[in-house]
Amino acid sequence: MSNKKQIEECIRDGLEGYFSDLDGVEPAAMYDMILKVVEKPLLDVVMKHADQNQSRAAEWLGINRNTLRRKLVEHKLIK
Repeated sequence: MSNKKQIEECIRDGLEGYFSDLDGVEPAAMYDMILKVVEKPLLDVVMKHADQNQSRAAEWLGINRNTLRRKLVEHKLIK
């Protein structure tokens, strides 16, 4: 199984667990919640592998360095 498929499977399993935990209650604002939940570990791991180099991490992520910096601050990964 490819890494991409493994990540996709983990997300599917997590979402199924989320719906199971809701126990029939309808979810709200899932899109923003999921993006925030996924974004923080994504940024954290990429920064680690980029040796905390924001320019390199931004390039790997395909985003602007200023955008990366803003997101790192939002998620309290940097001050």
